[in-house]
Amino acid sequence: MKATEMLSQIKTLLRARIGLAQMTLEDGETVIEADALEAGQAVFIVSDDERIALPVGEYTTADGQIVVVAEEGTIAEVKDAMEVEKMENDEDEEKKEELEEVVVEDVPEVAAEEVAAIVEAVVEVVAPVIEEVKEQVEELYKKFEDQEDKKEKMSSQKPARKPMKHNPEAKQTVKQNLYSQGANFNTTKDRVFSKLFK
Repeated sequence: MKATEMLSQIKTLLRARIGLAQMTLEDGETVIEADALEAGQAVFIVSDDERIALPVGEYTTADGQIVVVAEEGTIAEVKDAMEVEKMENDEDEEKKEELEEVVVEDVPEVAAEEVAAIVEAVVEVVAPVIEEVKEQVEELYKKFEDQEDKKEKMSSQKPARKPMKHNPEAKQTVKQNLYSQGANFNTTKDRVFSKLFK
């Protein structure tokens, strides 16, 4: 017999002699253990080789009992699930009865007239502003549509001519005239020639 098997048998025998109560929780996998399922008793989660203190919360056992743990590892209260459901149903019915008993009081006609007058005044003030905002939104929408139309037209058009490409090695076909012919410049040379050939 292996040591782990012997150890588990010894634990089982000790639990049987001490009389610990083991219960499976609602999930069907988790096992809790306590001396007795009563308030004030220590309660643990049992795993293969460990006992871990049960965290704070409410736990429902497989047989329908609710174990309330207010302090880690200590049972605060044990309830029967059926009794809890009955209490909740009774509370719901009492709340419904209370709601049914509430009577809605009618608002006096004077107050109703004052409220109606206030609402009308607010509508008169706000209506023109709302109309202005609507008009501005419509104008912006039209501008946006116009811009979209222009973009579509421009993107669909073909370019008027081929794009220009820069070619620095190309020969220049334009002749430059270094001296202007027929210009009336009054240079020294021009004055000398004009006096000589007169």
